[in-house]
Amino acid sequence: MASHRRPKQPGPRYTGVLTATAAAAVALSPQAASADPLPDPTKKGVKAQVDRLYEQATQATEKYNGAREKADALRKHVATLQDAAARKQGELNELRDRIGAAAAGQYRSGGLDPALQLLLSGDPDTYLETASALDHAGERQTAALQHFLSQQRGLRQQRREASGQLRELDSLQKELGRRKSEIQGTLREAQRLLNTLSAKERARIAEEEDRANRASERVDLGNEASTSERAAAAFAAAKSRVGMPYVWGASGPSSFDCSGLTSWAYRQAGVTIPRTSQGQAGAGTRIGSLDALKPGDLVIMRSDLSHVGFYAGNGQILHAPKPGAQVRYESIARSGMPFMWGVRIG
Repeated sequence: MASHRRPKQPGPRYTGVLTATAAAAVALSPQAASADPLPDPTKKGVKAQVDRLYEQATQATEKYNGAREKADALRKHVATLQDAAARKQGELNELRDRIGAAAAGQYRSGGLDPALQLLLSGDPDTYLETASALDHAGERQTAALQHFLSQQRGLRQQRREASGQLRELDSLQKELGRRKSEIQGTLREAQRLLNTLSAKERARIAEEEDRANRASERVDLGNEASTSERAAAAFAAAKSRVGMPYVWGASGPSSFDCSGLTSWAYRQAGVTIPRTSQGQAGAGTRIGSLDALKPGDLVIMRSDLSHVGFYAGNGQILHAPKPGAQVRYESIARSGMPFMWGVRIG
């Protein structure tokens, strides 16, 4: 059985990021730094409260990611609609010019077709809606007007649709702001609770995180093979990010949240998967048993499907677990999150 070794240590450019991330677990308030208070039994549950807050923050992050993914798609759709409307407006302008030229020719020859008068008056709909008016226009003018009006109605519809999509986009942007505030507030509350601990208690929490990171460097992944070249390539990309910090809403290349890591890694393999853990949960073939998973398969965790990582082999998950942590390997059985199912991509 082969033992995994991290290919390289994070370079100097990551040191500041990692230090800032670790500060969430070890930061000292000015008052706490001056002295180490006596043990306080009321502090025993602080670590559990902080863990719950971090879980809430990661769950809220996936909701934020979903809203952002939808907003990005909507923004592209609005741009497409606006481009199409601009092209159609150009076509209408050309058509109006041609009809205007025909009207000018008729005027010089002694009379202006009533159909063209209606068009140039700005109320051409009246022309086609009045059947008797058709008797005053030749077949060619009628066909030209019908085409013009059809194009004009299409333009109005595109503009109405774009306007509606813009209103929806504005609503989504406000939702993103609310979710961002929710996440930041949850993380601030976690930091506040950590700051109530003594220096020794914070140091103990920091040491627990450090042990988890060191254990990740020595993990035994076995020798299982991925089921496809793409899965192997995605898993290899994720392995190269071990040691990078968890940052909510981040999707690489130097910081990640859980679904940011998996979606980034699959992009490196030339595969696009949804941005959120909930979306990824339905992105491929569902694998119901841990025993059937292969390296590179996705591992969906928690009943609300709010966590995802890579199956790494030998019962291990490679993931970005939570605020204050790094991308690392951990035992699925000891992760504290229930396994729901696996997903095999492509």
